[in-house]
Amino acid sequence: MISREKHDRMANAIRFLSMDAVEKANSGHPGLPMGAADVATVLFSRYLKFDPKAPLWADRDRFVLSAGHGSMLIYSLLYLTGYEDMTVEDLKQFRQLGSKTAGHPEYGHASGIETTTGPLGQGIANAVGMAIAERKLEEEFGSDLQNHFTYVLCGDGCLMEGISHEAIALAGHLKLNKLVLFWDDNNITIDGAVSLSDSTDQIARFQAVHWNTIRVDGHNPDEIAAAIEAAQKSDRPTFIACKTTIGFGAPNKAGTHKVHGSPLGADEIAATRKALNWESPAFETPADVLDAWRDVGTRSVDARKAWEGRLSGTEAGKKSEFTRRFAGELTANFDSSIDAYKKKLADAPPTVATRKASEDALEVINGVLPETLGGSADLTPSNNTKTSQMKSITPTDFSGRYMHWGIREHGMAAAMNGVALHGGLIPYSGGFMIFSDYCRPSIRLAALMGIRVIHVLTHDSIGVGEDGPTHEPVEHMAALRAIPNLLMFRPADAVETAECWQLALHEQHRPSGLALTRQNLAPSRLTYEAENLCAKGAYELRSAEGAKVSIFASGSEVELAVKAAEQLNGKGIAARVVSVPCFELFAEQSAEYKKSVIGDAPVKIAAEAAVRQGWDSFIGNDGDFIGMHSFGASGPAKDLFKHFGITVDAIIAAAEKKLA
Repeated sequence: MISREKHDRMANAIRFLSMDAVEKANSGHPGLPMGAADVATVLFSRYLKFDPKAPLWADRDRFVLSAGHGSMLIYSLLYLTGYEDMTVEDLKQFRQLGSKTAGHPEYGHASGIETTTGPLGQGIANAVGMAIAERKLEEEFGSDLQNHFTYVLCGDGCLMEGISHEAIALAGHLKLNKLVLFWDDNNITIDGAVSLSDSTDQIARFQAVHWNTIRVDGHNPDEIAAAIEAAQKSDRPTFIACKTTIGFGAPNKAGTHKVHGSPLGADEIAATRKALNWESPAFETPADVLDAWRDVGTRSVDARKAWEGRLSGTEAGKKSEFTRRFAGELTANFDSSIDAYKKKLADAPPTVATRKASEDALEVINGVLPETLGGSADLTPSNNTKTSQMKSITPTDFSGRYMHWGIREHGMAAAMNGVALHGGLIPYSGGFMIFSDYCRPSIRLAALMGIRVIHVLTHDSIGVGEDGPTHEPVEHMAALRAIPNLLMFRPADAVETAECWQLALHEQHRPSGLALTRQNLAPSRLTYEAENLCAKGAYELRSAEGAKVSIFASGSEVELAVKAAEQLNGKGIAARVVSVPCFELFAEQSAEYKKSVIGDAPVKIAAEAAVRQGWDSFIGNDGDFIGMHSFGASGPAKDLFKHFGITVDAIIAAAEKKLA
């Protein structure tokens, strides 16, 4: 048991490291770390199961700082508890170019940072995903190997963001009882008092979505401890409202918005040192306090060693599977299974929508990769994401592999990030491509973190048809392609779809999206190729000696390009076709390969039922583009393609006009 005096000094170490780092950087948010220091001290010193010497221990508790602007809280804790890659020198480099201590916590910058946070509310949804992963893996591997809590600290802003409600409603429904959310209830936002913009009864809100709720004085260690112990025994997720004072300890600025996002200033820091009886200079922690924190860092060593003993004693096959899964490696027979499937497709090339081709590929994939966790945002029959291996996960049964995320695209995408970050599972899920706008902040964060998350984005163009322009993506491919480190695939047929899935699953450090059609497409790949041709991003699908015309296309327009080339060749105009399933992979190829694929035909045409943006890298500014120049319309898909001029005849006419 830690005495109150000792607790206060340990909490004050967080406060002073935080205010000193913000002051040195002349930038940052000292208020939250100062206000939430007591909550963090109780959690880390008494309850959090973690080992700084084994930061990737698969059964550690997860701690997520959803209020990522208070990043000095987590940085201080990592240093104080003894993470080897977080030194006091790193704290001094807070918010400086190239430092581990970025303005907001960034996954991969330092051990102990479980996710990248900052966009408010994301961390809550990430934590829901982590809790889902823990519950699912406990069901699969047993509580000897997976039995831990997910703790998350949020602020008022996190709870105002809409994503928070998507996340907490799902968590309550699923009864994720090992999820504990601390609310730093300090009544302050950037503009001033929370009352300027919000009067929500958060306790009532969480109760309405079936959470256990507790109110505590966020500066009373005993109340905080009692709440955590109650949460650990709950049969539901727990929301702990911690009434705190932002900037606790600062005599003149505590409790005001002035301490939220600005340095305290030298005079206020000096006054705070005096008020809290802290005599150490900037960045120095008294030896007894640092020793106490380092002891906290060793508190779970015995638990970690016991877990390692249990893993060592686990049946060989189960142990091997667990280790493989957390290493992120695919099964040994994965590639051969895809290869066998491609041979089957070559024997009888199907005419199917690529959403159906995706389902058929997933039937193979889910049969050989037990770690896939499928799902959909209430569009399962449309996205075709549920295969024969996929039993639904329910609040009382996590033995399945399929998540019904509900109509919660943003929360789904962020929770998928949490699943991937937890380890042991590969999440994929479905939604209409138009609603990638609802997922975009979470997709962007997946790309920023470099994690394997796969989005099945069906109904990818005006091929949606009668639902009209509200549901027809036009600018979405370009918008998604603009996100760095995201692979966007738009396959043209069943073979390309299988290859794109293979590539997405092999990418451990990049998220992927698959843009898939509603309408049936004729097969373009008619013979078996052992090589994954999509891996190069673009490749010559139909060659022509002395080509006068090169037609570049993706997805549903490849079929049009092939037919147009056939007719042009029949007229004595040599035309070739290049399939372009992935811009990003093509950009990574050698200059020689790119030159050979783009070719030297005098006429270059691109066809995609989307906006032109990005295609000039293939056809140049003077190339012709067959695609969308406006929003779509409501009507049968075939009529829409003709109405907007995305046809075989349009491609031929463009070629002949250029050659005239």
